[in-house]
Amino acid sequence: MKTIRVALVDDYEVVVQGLASMLRNYRDRVEVVELNANTDVCDVADIALYDSFANPQTDSTQIRDLVANPLVGKVVIYTWNFAKRSVSDALANGASGVVSKSLPAAQLVEALESVHRGDQQIHPSHEGAKIVAGDWPGREEGLTQREAEVLALITQGLSNVEIAETSGLALNSIKTYIRSCYRRIGVSSRTQAVLWGFEHGFLPDRSRARPSDVDDPRVR
Repeated sequence: MKTIRVALVDDYEVVVQGLASMLRNYRDRVEVVELNANTDVCDVADIALYDSFANPQTDSTQIRDLVANPLVGKVVIYTWNFAKRSVSDALANGASGVVSKSLPAAQLVEALESVHRGDQQIHPSHEGAKIVAGDWPGREEGLTQREAEVLALITQGLSNVEIAETSGLALNSIKTYIRSCYRRIGVSSRTQAVLWGFEHGFLPDRSRARPSDVDDPRVR
């Protein structure tokens, strides 16, 4: 199979940069042609890999817009939400595949190749598997990706109910992540958490990077 051209899509530059770094040892199989933080794909790509971090999950306008983009061959959702309804919604909205964020880099590449060939659409992880790579806002502060995602949505002004609708998490899980997040960053209220988020890069970015930028320390 020829090298797959992949565009990475999320609202946060640190997320797409981290995903690109995760794939860099597989350049003979996956060519990252574009990193889009809150921007449209404008280069020809076999696959647009839609990272679900702080984004609407599988039933969203963003996914339908990616599917409708004539430059994009297939859309693959990169998520930890494998609820039956979420997966079916993703496929109903035109996504060609759903891939777990818990897959190691080698298995992620294999999953993208499988979706590209049309062999297998759904690539979940093993039960209990954890996210092993990539990057996200607040990682250097000790936040897990799910804690960071909840904090990002809080910083954007979403209520707990709206966070549940966006992330696919249960309300009780959201409250648990909020409590653990507050402990890690040393705050005790939502207002303090929002201010901390403003100061530490938890608002969405708007930038487009070329793959050569991934190895340039000036963009980090």
